Amino acid sequence: MIQIALVIMVIIGLVHLWIVKRRNDYTAREIIRQLNKSRDMKRTMAMGLHTRFNFKRDPETGKILEKTSDLFIKQTAHEFEDFVSDVIEDYYGGEAEVTVGSGDHGVDIRHFRDDGLYLGQVKAFKEDMNYLPIALIHSNMVKENAKGGFVVTTGNFTDKARQYAQDLNIELIDGETLVNYWLIGLEDKDKELVGQPEEIKT
Repeated sequence: MIQIALVIMVIIGLVHLWIVKRRNDYTAREIIRQLNKSRDMKRTMAMGLHTRFNFKRDPETGKILEKTSDLFIKQTAHEFEDFVSDVIEDYYGGEAEVTVGSGDHGVDIRHFRDDGLYLGQVKAFKEDMNYLPIALIHSNMVKENAKGGFVVTTGNFTDKARQYAQDLNIELIDGETLVNYWLIGLEDKDKELVGQPEEIKT
């Protein structure tokens, strides 16, 4: 009788383990699926940023030259610098400022953080960025004794660019990462406005 009870308990235990394993496998698959959907969304948003900040304006009238839907936000590459400056400031804190056009020696953004000055260059590119902007930022970092640097693109970086940037204290921010920083900054602003759930008084 005791042996039958033990066998039944072992069978119940094995069935329980099998059910738990299946549930855990399903949960793991679901998490991976959601992460992939999230990654696709961020890549799509990066493509949208490229389009948004690549409209050409008539130099005399300031009007957008390309005809598109009124739904689209139409901005220029220079306005992309302002956008990235805000995103970087929201994400890292400190104070970020866009440099004035000519004479900036390839530095688009100067970001003052608690630990020092960071220099950045930004490009709304659809192709993968090579190492040249990284070399330019590194040169300026040395000249200005900056703590670090960053290079931002709506696209990606070549493998050689990533190898070149190693050990230079220059962060490479591709389009997907930029969107991630932007979303985190927006989420933090929402929390500031609304407050954390536990902070809300009823």
